[in-house]
Amino acid sequence: MTGGVEERDQSVSLDLLKQKMANFAKERDWDQFHSPRNLLLALVGEVGELSEIFQWKGEVPKGLPDWKEEEKVHLGEELSDVLLYLVRLSDICGIDLGKAALRKVELNAIKYPASKKNFKTSNGTAHTG
Repeated sequence: MTGGVEERDQSVSLDLLKQKMANFAKERDWDQFHSPRNLLLALVGEVGELSEIFQWKGEVPKGLPDWKEEEKVHLGEELSDVLLYLVRLSDICGIDLGKAALRKVELNAIKYPASKKNFKTSNGTAHTG
């Protein structure tokens, strides 16, 4: 599933990941196991593994400045597992994930206009201003 140096240097698109995952599954005859349900359950399992990384750390600052390099590598691996299962699930379901995500961003912009910014009060309740 990993490519050569030139592949790692290029920009990674959802289409590239989709194709690589499809090829990876086909080469191993895994398509028979890649039903939407099975992929969703695998995705949930990977989200659980991702959650375990943060489980006892409390709040962590952006950029993870206090994390060891091996912790960041492990985090990258778990984030990648989640992404790859999500890309595979969307492909198997016939959903263009990139277009769906852009549409969702547009819908969220309408639902949460920038003119009504959210803020938290001292007691932690969210309000729109």
